[in-house]
Amino acid sequence: MQKIYKIGLIGCGHIAETYFRAHKYFNNFKIIKCADINIKAAEKCAKKYKIDFASVNEILNDKKIEIILNLTIPTAHYSVAKKSLLSGKHVYSEKPLAVDLKDGFELVKIARKKKLFIGNAPDTFLGGGNQKARQLLDKKIIGKIKFGTAIFAFPGIQSYHPNPEPWFKKKGGGPVIDMGPYYLTALVNLLGPAKFVTSTCNINTKKRIIGIGPKKGKKIKVECPTTYFSTIRFQNGTIIRLTLSFDVISHLRNHIELYGEKGSMIVPDPNMFGGSVLLSKKLGSKWKNYKTNKMVLGKINIRTQSSRANESPTNANYRGVGLAEMIYSVRKRKQHRCNGNLSLHVLNIIDGIHKSARNGKKYYFNTTCEKPPYFTNKEINSIIK
Repeated sequence: MQKIYKIGLIGCGHIAETYFRAHKYFNNFKIIKCADINIKAAEKCAKKYKIDFASVNEILNDKKIEIILNLTIPTAHYSVAKKSLLSGKHVYSEKPLAVDLKDGFELVKIARKKKLFIGNAPDTFLGGGNQKARQLLDKKIIGKIKFGTAIFAFPGIQSYHPNPEPWFKKKGGGPVIDMGPYYLTALVNLLGPAKFVTSTCNINTKKRIIGIGPKKGKKIKVECPTTYFSTIRFQNGTIIRLTLSFDVISHLRNHIELYGEKGSMIVPDPNMFGGSVLLSKKLGSKWKNYKTNKMVLGKINIRTQSSRANESPTNANYRGVGLAEMIYSVRKRKQHRCNGNLSLHVLNIIDGIHKSARNGKKYYFNTTCEKPPYFTNKEINSIIK
């Protein structure tokens, strides 16, 4: 019989609903208790999902709880993850691993010393879209990838988040921390670890207006750059031009394009699980469409609009698979895919983008990681209900 791991949730904000919905899809975990620095948020969450609420310390000391799901704001990821590990519990956090690179190093070191698993979002690269792209690249269907582009460009998180202030703070704010992990993790999964980056940035406006929720219409201060242009060279020689912006109303560019020796590839949205991979191997030819809607983690499961801005009808969203796959790996005593080394390397790239933009110099990364292995149907089916 499949063991169901008991999860303690810390951080009852906007993303929590997504992880509770993951109970519908995955068979090896159950959130049984929640906590939040805002006790009213914890009470509301507990009532909505019919679980208990407690203080953070009570959850950390609860012997029934084996894993902490850390959904706090980015600046609190490090402290909560550290407390979880020191309490002898595995931890899976929302992205990023930490805000400061040195804190990321410490978390990975503690986990290794205590022989605990540390997992980290995003897990979207485990979805049908990125995995289909990975499968085709591994077959060298367009040869060695030489160049590519990646872009996230949007008016800003204030339009869909009721409490967007942390994303515009001097520390922990901006599109690189917020959306960079999706694109960078997807690229590392496809291309392997990065070598160095050069970057530049800009602040478009000093004020933003909250678009939804009880604070709708309130003006907030912007304390960080909101657009970054970066050029990343990967260890395999590929060069990617990356745009991350909170300042663009709309655009028609593809999320990720890769240009190989034998053709070009369009990779679907790395913030989602499904979407088609498109290939062109001849000038002027039609793009070949590799659909993912029949893959286990590519099937459409969002039929109605939820309060999550990245969930429109006819989407595939299986957030929580990274947590489920980590639990599977705990049982099998093997490295999980959303692991600390991958997350630390992504944090290193984020740190490099910020530092290069500040000082105008090329930044070499001092971490590396393994490309996560392709996510097989056998493994996926072992954790799916």
